Amino acid sequence: MKFWLVSLLAITMLAVGCGGPAKTDSATNPAKLKIALLPDESPSTVIKNNEKLKEYLASVLKKDVELIVTTDYSSMIEAMRKGQIDIAYFGPLSYILLKQKMADVEPFAAKLEKGSPTYQGVIIASAASGISELSDIKGKTMAYGDQASTSSHLIPKQILLENKLKAGQDYKEVFVGAHDAVLKAVQNGNAQAGGLSKPIYDQLVEKKVVDTDKVKVIKLSPQYPNYPWVMRTSLDKNLQENIRQAFYGLKDKDILKALKADGFASIQDKDYDVIRNMVKILGIDLEKAQ
Repeated sequence: MKFWLVSLLAITMLAVGCGGPAKTDSATNPAKLKIALLPDESPSTVIKNNEKLKEYLASVLKKDVELIVTTDYSSMIEAMRKGQIDIAYFGPLSYILLKQKMADVEPFAAKLEKGSPTYQGVIIASAASGISELSDIKGKTMAYGDQASTSSHLIPKQILLENKLKAGQDYKEVFVGAHDAVLKAVQNGNAQAGGLSKPIYDQLVEKKVVDTDKVKVIKLSPQYPNYPWVMRTSLDKNLQENIRQAFYGLKDKDILKALKADGFASIQDKDYDVIRNMVKILGIDLEKAQ
């Protein structure tokens, strides 16, 4: 009887001992990496455009890879906070919102455009609206993308405020979701002006989604730190380094084109302090933005 009890105890302890590390390993070094992409276009379009990225990362990291596109920025933030995403491509503002809720996350790469890890936003207007400069937006409807978007909300709103145009007072604001939805709203006449990312606008022009007879750019923003790739810092340290090198060494032109990038460079949290300062200036409530 005693031998039976001792044996059972030994088996139980062995099972517990094996069970503990296995759970930890699956969390820090998962067999499948879940990678979220920005919902700046329709999910099906984003997934299709980035299939080669999925194949590249699976090959280099020797992992199964799942691409995820959430319905909006808020759900993307929540999914990562709950551990449902390992790596994600955020806008600068949505990254700041994430960091406010989740300490164990860090940006590691920002896309390069013409050799610089910065980008611009644009304010566009309908050709039929009569808008030729920013002051003409007064009394009109301005389309923004997601409330947690940098280039389709934060940047254009600051530009208008600097030109003495305040949302809800000098013009009506509407939030339409993705960047391409901003373009469609302006092009279809549902809004007279709108704000979105310049790289996205340029790509939509290239795809002939934009009718340049109906839409025109009236303002380019200053340069701001580009969209960051972010990862959980609870991931295995070797895996983290392999992920960094996979992005820094990415040269495939088709993959980069889909990401609207020339390449990727190292980036740190402090590089986004300029966005944090913009939030303060505009008096944006980060909780409401989520």
